[in-house]
Amino acid sequence: MTPRRQQILSTAADLFAARGFHGVSMGDIGAAVGISGPALYKHFVSKDDILGQCLLHASDQLLAGARELLSDAEAAPGHALEALIARHADFALDNPALIIVQEREWGALGADTRAQVRKRQLAYVDVWCDALRPLRPDLSATQARAAVQAAFGLLNSTPHSARIGRATMRALLTSMARAALLP
Repeated sequence: MTPRRQQILSTAADLFAARGFHGVSMGDIGAAVGISGPALYKHFVSKDDILGQCLLHASDQLLAGARELLSDAEAAPGHALEALIARHADFALDNPALIIVQEREWGALGADTRAQVRKRQLAYVDVWCDALRPLRPDLSATQARAAVQAAFGLLNSTPHSARIGRATMRALLTSMARAALLP
């Protein structure tokens, strides 16, 4: 992804989180990145495309990072889960606007984009389940999936959490996620 395209997505996510998808125009996004609204069409088909690409890119980043962590043949299951928790906590702390946009603007996505994002998200859950199940053989696949998604809820609560400093918040989130997943 080009730096300009990434800048547009990041800025749009911030605007969507602050004012809602329908409260932001292409002109607003363009002005925020220093170009005209119509110039955005060189990078994206529409505002809907920008929203979709924000969530697709975030899902791709999370999934690729998780797969990379688990592909490390030396990673023991406990280390893999710890690394997944830490990486997701960092993502949530570093990208609160994307967390808010995912939560609030899901319904604004087109059906095709929603299906693409959901496919990536489910693959991400599966990667976590692959790390969790060896540590929690007492959980069925369905229970493991539910536990992982509950941990995501905790980790993704960061935009709504009291800010206590990044390092302290990260330590709190990771310890709580670990406690939620492991006996």
